[in-house]
Amino acid sequence: MRPTHVAELEAGEPAAVAQENARRKAQAARAALHPTHDASAVVLACDTVVALDGVVYGKPQDAADAQRILGALAGRTHEVLGALAIAAPDGVLRERTQRTRVTFAALSAGQIEAYVETQEWAGRAGGYAIQGLGAVLVECIEGDYLNVVGLPVPALRGLVQGLVRGF
Repeated sequence: MRPTHVAELEAGEPAAVAQENARRKAQAARAALHPTHDASAVVLACDTVVALDGVVYGKPQDAADAQRILGALAGRTHEVLGALAIAAPDGVLRERTQRTRVTFAALSAGQIEAYVETQEWAGRAGGYAIQGLGAVLVECIEGDYLNVVGLPVPALRGLVQGLVRGF
């Protein structure tokens, strides 16, 4: 895993934001490869966006922002959009976006504050980690759980067909 440090979009149509961010990461990572040693490398880039009513909720800037975001999501259903971009050695960019609907339980201010105190929100789109303590925030999901975790494996499997031997 190599961070690309590209500028990410933070606003716009949620699926387009996620896909553009994944595309930027894939292109930057591909450009950073050594032309001789890494010529046959397949680059995978991902981006996860949490959206509610068309508004993108990115990674909280601080604890107060995490409380604001979680308060907006509490008792509501939001979308998690997981975008993948694969930059293949042949120069072709393959892309796919997966949607998962996540319904949060109704949460009190105290419950939100207790979760924020865990610091698990840091660096997480939407300010939560479903695979950790954030699971208690969730009432139900519709779709791919792994997409919410951060890597939509079924979508990835569809993209790598023909690129990776055995898939």
